[in-house]
Amino acid sequence: MAIDQHGDAQLEGVSIRSLPKVSLHDHLDGALRPQTIIELADGAGVEVPEAAADDLADWFEDQSDSGSLVEYLKTFDLTIAVMQTREGLRRVAKEFVEDLAADGVIYGEVRWAPEQHLQGGLSLDEVVEAVQEGIEEGEDAVDASGRDIRVGQIISAMRHTDRSLEIAELAVRHRGRGAVGFDIAGPEAGFPPSNLRPAFDHLASSFFPTTVHAGEAAGLDSIRSALIDGRALRLGHGVRIAEDLDVVEQKGEEVQVRFGDLARWVRDREIPLELSPSSNLQTGAIAAWGTQLEDHPFDLLYQLGFTVTVNVDNRTMSRTSLTRELKLLSDAFEYTLDDLEVFQLNAAAAAFLTVEEREELIELIGEGFAR
Repeated sequence: MAIDQHGDAQLEGVSIRSLPKVSLHDHLDGALRPQTIIELADGAGVEVPEAAADDLADWFEDQSDSGSLVEYLKTFDLTIAVMQTREGLRRVAKEFVEDLAADGVIYGEVRWAPEQHLQGGLSLDEVVEAVQEGIEEGEDAVDASGRDIRVGQIISAMRHTDRSLEIAELAVRHRGRGAVGFDIAGPEAGFPPSNLRPAFDHLASSFFPTTVHAGEAAGLDSIRSALIDGRALRLGHGVRIAEDLDVVEQKGEEVQVRFGDLARWVRDREIPLELSPSSNLQTGAIAAWGTQLEDHPFDLLYQLGFTVTVNVDNRTMSRTSLTRELKLLSDAFEYTLDDLEVFQLNAAAAAFLTVEEREELIELIGEGFAR
């Protein structure tokens, strides 16, 4: 059973699922099919809270809707536990690619932390190779079905451990063999990017691109450190950049806003925000603005000219898809197909690809929306 792709979602008479999409913020260990978890758990002797796939999907959704990033992250104990063998990693990566393609994604970046998958005796290089094998198998399967997709790995270091430099070296070592970028993941509050400065120095000296989780569980200081210490080219979530905006006056649909220096820098430099609407609600990242999707500062950021992109974060935990996220946003903010195209073009331009590859991706998106 694949994760619900909400394939019937329509906008202006067009299937959103059929539109070409780009996925930038999508965690491998947050995107397992519930049935796959059950089967891998059975083989590994891992206990699961529910024996049926639908019930397990319900469990993930209920557990994740906690309003706390720390509680949200606890659900990953189960998914990571079944991803400790080469076979398990290959299968999960292959199905990840197939599920992306079923969601209309033509380019995706999958982020994951190799250091969390060593309990079965594999080395760091071996787990990266296993995931790459699965990605390539998935790409081949999608190609055989008459569609096209390309997926790159974003190698993540856990921000609360002491292996960040080692993981940065791993990412650079696998450049050209699947790795396209670097990230830091895990608990954000109390673990600023500045703690991992040697890793980011190595990446910068190697001209290896980074995206940094910031502005989700922690605020403006986290974003500032991501940009200064992490040399982030994109912000993972980054939603709390809205804390640096002061709404001076609002008349009807017109809003006057005073920018802080950080918010103005992020907007004017067109630093992409990897926003994940459903996840941001579940983790409490938008608690300062409300508890409903309509309260999400996504639209404010979009209208003010920030480079917003739409992402799922964790398909299993949020029981979502890119199709569903786009539908939810269009319902909440009355977006049109033109708006959805902007979000995809923003993501394509922000992809960790060469200029030529990004231009090709932009052309494919334009052609797909024109149809």
